[in-house]
Amino acid sequence: MDPFPKDGESAAGGEPSRGAAPSSGVVVQVREKKGPLRAAIPYMPFPVAVICLFLNTFVPGLGTFVSAFTVLCGARTDLPDRHMCCVFWLNIAAALIQILTAIVMVGWIMSIFWGMDMVILATERRCRAADRDLH
Repeated sequence: MDPFPKDGESAAGGEPSRGAAPSSGVVVQVREKKGPLRAAIPYMPFPVAVICLFLNTFVPGLGTFVSAFTVLCGARTDLPDRHMCCVFWLNIAAALIQILTAIVMVGWIMSIFWGMDMVILATERRCRAADRDLH
């Protein structure tokens, strides 16, 4: 048996390939499943998100604490079915986790990633608003 398949044959048993084109027209959509703490991160204006990232970088949990108050000011989150106060307390809990675990560096790293997520969400919000203005 030849170790390499011939043109038009598959590697399995020397059978001819069934004509599966590289792009068969299948669309795959990937959705990120977020936990309740991650989904509670508010969509803030870009400058506020950058300030929260800066605060989280130098004082772990402070930017997350500030972002909790943007929820009370009407910032949207990925938890539309939860009440505003519940989302506020989820953000406060995330800030406390970051502050308490900053001693072992876990909270500090989590805090920086949290701030980066805030900036990413603010950028998505800005892009969606620009797309809406174009259409």
